[in-house]
Amino acid sequence: MSKADDLYAIVSAAHALTRIAAAQRQNDAPAAQWRALKVLEHEGPQRIGGLAAACRTTQPGMTRLVGQLAEEGLVTRTSDPDDSRATVVTITDAGIRAFADWKAELSATLEPLFADLGDDEWAALSQAARILTSRTTPLEAPAR
Repeated sequence: MSKADDLYAIVSAAHALTRIAAAQRQNDAPAAQWRALKVLEHEGPQRIGGLAAACRTTQPGMTRLVGQLAEEGLVTRTSDPDDSRATVVTITDAGIRAFADWKAELSATLEPLFADLGDDEWAALSQAARILTSRTTPLEAPAR
C-alpha cells in the first residue's frame, strides 16, 4: 500500500470503529453530536457558524443539532456579547459527562476486538496513536 492508501485506511478504520461501537451499544445519537461536544469541550464556547465549520456540517444543520442538545441539557445557548444576532454555544457539565460516557462506551465496546493482539501489535498501535495525536492536536486548542 502507498502512504496515501495507509492514511485513507486509518481514517476509514476509525470511522468504522465508531459505527461498530454505536451499533453494538445501540447508541442512536448522531455522530455530529459527539463531534460538536468534543469541539466544545476542547476549544471552548463557539458561535454556531464556527461550530458548524469545525464539525463539517451546515449552519442550518448545526442550528438544529444545537437545539436538540440544548433541550437535552448538553449545551447552553447565549447571545454573543459582540454581536447580538449571533449565538454562542457552550458545553454544560451534563454535556461533558455525556461525552465522557460515550468515550468509555467506545473503549469498552471496542476493546474485545483487539483482545488477541500481542505486545508488539499493541506497541505499534500505541505508537500510531501517539503519531496521529501529535499530527492532529496542534490543529485543535488544548483542553480547558
